[in-house]
Amino acid sequence: MKVDLLIQNGWVYRTYRQCFEKMDIAVVGERFYDISPSSYEADLVVDGTGTYIIPGLIDIHMHIESSMTHPAEFSRAVLPWGVTCVVADPHEIANVCGLEGIKSFMNQETDLDIYYGIPSCVPSTSSSLETSGGQIGEEEVRELLKDSRVICLGEVMNDLDLVSEEDTLIKRIVRLCTQAERPLQIEGHCPALTGAELAAFIRGGVDADHTQQTPDSVLEKTDMGMFLELQAKSLTPDVIKTVVSHRLYENIALVTDDTMPDHLAEGHLNKILSLAVKQGMAAEQAVYCATLTPARRMGLSDRGMIAPGKLADFVIIEDLKDFVPLAVYKSGKKYEKDSEARRAVFPDHFYQSVKCRLALSSDFKLDRCEITEGTAVVNVMQIQGFGTRAKHVKREIPVRNKCLCWQDAGLCLAAVFERYGKTGDVSYGLVEHGFKIPGAVATTWSHDSHNLLVVGSSVEDMVLAQNQVVHMQGGYVTVRDGRVTASAALSVGGILSDKSLSDLAAEMAGVREEIQAMGYENSNEIMSISTLTLLVSPELKLSDKGLFDVKTKRKIPLVERYESKRR
Repeated sequence: MKVDLLIQNGWVYRTYRQCFEKMDIAVVGERFYDISPSSYEADLVVDGTGTYIIPGLIDIHMHIESSMTHPAEFSRAVLPWGVTCVVADPHEIANVCGLEGIKSFMNQETDLDIYYGIPSCVPSTSSSLETSGGQIGEEEVRELLKDSRVICLGEVMNDLDLVSEEDTLIKRIVRLCTQAERPLQIEGHCPALTGAELAAFIRGGVDADHTQQTPDSVLEKTDMGMFLELQAKSLTPDVIKTVVSHRLYENIALVTDDTMPDHLAEGHLNKILSLAVKQGMAAEQAVYCATLTPARRMGLSDRGMIAPGKLADFVIIEDLKDFVPLAVYKSGKKYEKDSEARRAVFPDHFYQSVKCRLALSSDFKLDRCEITEGTAVVNVMQIQGFGTRAKHVKREIPVRNKCLCWQDAGLCLAAVFERYGKTGDVSYGLVEHGFKIPGAVATTWSHDSHNLLVVGSSVEDMVLAQNQVVHMQGGYVTVRDGRVTASAALSVGGILSDKSLSDLAAEMAGVREEIQAMGYENSNEIMSISTLTLLVSPELKLSDKGLFDVKTKRKIPLVERYESKRR
């Protein structure tokens, strides 16, 4: 028997036993033909001596838009890292451009296999709490269900509506997906739920979560039947110890969720495997959780292991620590990265989506206090050093001439400008542990509704940053001392670049360096800033409609109370 491809003498991953054995791999066409010590003749023979061969990596919870690029360029970026299949939740482009945005993604040709989740919460909460450019309702869901590439309902974030006694939109969307001709898996987002609230969320039809976990949440959620998708911020030694000691590998997948463009240049899901191993998971189990368990979760029965009849997606690596590929094979063919970036294909009007007025200095002077002189107790978003949580704290700050003196109190000001031309609203919040020196950052890449967010400690710099983003038709801008110090244009819907990933990565690295130079401290500075507007990420967040308590969805006043200065 003559086969198309023969890989000889490699240490091949044996999925069900979670170990490696020295074997030969025979491939015919797009599929594995045999895995055994063999004497096949082949058109192409590859010597795998001294290498490990694992199935192609499968990322079942991620957002292409988090890399600020489009599917074709994303495919070109991640395949060299051994990622051969992803399940993308395109709720970012949906928030900006609705169903048309989703279809623009799905219409792009890629070497990477991309399956899709239907964005379940667009906007992430409701139009009464935030303004988005597009909306996904029952009609859009029915349309997307017709496409075989749609295999799940994307993360359900609106837990209050899911457990409500009323027949809410999210309930109807879940029913459409579970009662469809081919029932879909229902993905979830429940970072703050536990006990009876978590049980109600699961009864509502959601049986997966990808948010930040603790050892206690891992046990509680898996005991309740949830499938957990662990991203980098969940891969702490304590969480890994919990997974390993209870052998929860059948209930766990490793995922990326969000990968910034400057980080994507350094790796993708392979970096998550490396981190899991570093934190205490055996390499054999880490591979299992990045191949077979995600494939099973999403019903992708044709992949996830090296076995006869399966799709011949596999990765040749040199060691089981870094997981840096020596070679990647997609559908039986060695992947050779294109030398040139893939062209973006989007409607012209996607490039004119920022319909927002230019800010003035007066927009950032909070001079409408109820008292002339005294103090005010204000609600503040406190930045944490790790993750996207903004803790809700109260601070007392001075009031002079009816103006909140937020700069004197060592705080930063955040402002959100509605940018779709629907309301023109502007809202304000205060930020603690922001910039330590005068400066500002502005962006339209602000989850999930992607209105124009400005954060700063200098009014003049905030004006310039906001104006620059408007002129760019979207992007990320940093300003210090009255000049733009770094920028990255995101001209497609205000959230994507049509440049090569390498150019975009360099620009975003510059933005990140400037944010760090201004003293902003977080494990992922860009995501931390961009999720100050994410109303489903604890605890206090800001939309174009105002400040909101994430758990209760209750609107929170900027000023809690005033105390006039005694004469």
